[in-house]
Amino acid sequence: MTTPAGSGAGFGWVSWWGLSPALDLQAEGESPGRSSASAPPGSSAGRRRQGELWRPSPARVVSSGPAAQADADADGDAARATPELNVLLLGSVDGRHLLRTLARAARWPRRRLNFYLLEHNLEAVARHMLIFSLALEDPEKMGLQEQSEAFLEVWGNALLRAPVAAFVREQASRLALLVPEPDRLERELPWLSLRALKFRERDELEAVLRFWSCEERGPQAFPMGRLWDARVRHYLGSRYDARCGVSDWDLRMKLHDRGAQVIHTQEFRRWRDTGVAFELRDSSAYHEPNRTLASGRLLTHCGERVAARGYWGDIATGPFVAFGIEADDQSLLQTRNGQPTKTAGEITQHNVMEVLRELAAWGRPRDTQGDREKQPEPEGSPEQETSGDLAPAPFKLHFLSLGSARSLHHKGCYQARFQLLYVACGMVHLLGPELAACMAPGGNLLVELARTGLRSPSAPL
Repeated sequence: MTTPAGSGAGFGWVSWWGLSPALDLQAEGESPGRSSASAPPGSSAGRRRQGELWRPSPARVVSSGPAAQADADADGDAARATPELNVLLLGSVDGRHLLRTLARAARWPRRRLNFYLLEHNLEAVARHMLIFSLALEDPEKMGLQEQSEAFLEVWGNALLRAPVAAFVREQASRLALLVPEPDRLERELPWLSLRALKFRERDELEAVLRFWSCEERGPQAFPMGRLWDARVRHYLGSRYDARCGVSDWDLRMKLHDRGAQVIHTQEFRRWRDTGVAFELRDSSAYHEPNRTLASGRLLTHCGERVAARGYWGDIATGPFVAFGIEADDQSLLQTRNGQPTKTAGEITQHNVMEVLRELAAWGRPRDTQGDREKQPEPEGSPEQETSGDLAPAPFKLHFLSLGSARSLHHKGCYQARFQLLYVACGMVHLLGPELAACMAPGGNLLVELARTGLRSPSAPL
């Protein structure tokens, strides 16, 4: 049944990508008293994005003069002296903040990074595992261009090329074997911990990965093209026949007015029609369903509740916001005759490639980063004494049990632990005194605002 205004929320019941640009969490975790001049180049400290993040400031005594400068310096020294940064992320979904943070870790003093992630569903946990396995792939096995293209397809396309689909099946099969064995998992993937998940959740996570790795039934097991079209029809209702005009209206009158002017009409319309946001090859090459976008729901059929697998994600905004509307290289954001010279897809590809390049350089041994480092230094030289400080800081992803946000404070290991709490727009209902008990003294809170989330005209505000 349809309505004249369309039915269903455009953002969907499951989130696969965020509604705000990627952040360097180390910059966001700095004390509010620290000046932006002391932040590393390219960090977002001191240039808060209006309308996309809400950051309440802790109570502070505002003063001026030498005493105030001493307090600010003390805050900066304390932040730099912190041996580790513990971050709790609720609904981060796509790993964009983690990847940006790790890519820029070399710009900050070395310290251990612990990310604790709590998601809506286990499919999001599995996508995190797959995305990081791809982002941390050995450069000798996969070149940067191939890696960035595969990343974008898995991350934001409903349909994949055959080689990328084969890579997803291979990685999913490998991860499915590791999930039931925590010790082996942490040996082979030392950056990942699933120990906080319940046994039932691990079994379900393994089932999700095995569905991704299964190819016997072919595209019929998850007919993404048909499911995507059904999702569009459900969202637009009787406006489906005018979907091109609706797409242009949503883009120009909503997204462009909210700071996403670089999203081009053709790429947005193509994504709305087919689910392919990043067309990096000929359009005929995209025919394999992206099973990582599948999720399950309980539906009513003939009066009974039955489990169904389908696409219940975003059909309104698209995956362009995370990496596609901002860039450190301002030449990518230039306009000519009032029109952007680069599309959101091109900016996304550039930014993702830079993130992956920085990740590879950060994790590469120092003696392979140039001819100068390859030459042995005399014993006791300054270069030899400081080489240990240039090693990459360790990091780990800790996935928490679904629905555990209200009970974290009951465990002593989480009390007053986190210096930074990030809450996605779909998780703001979890904010409360329980999470406040998990924040370290002077900790910071970041809340994502759904500025770029589009609603159906009939949806309540």
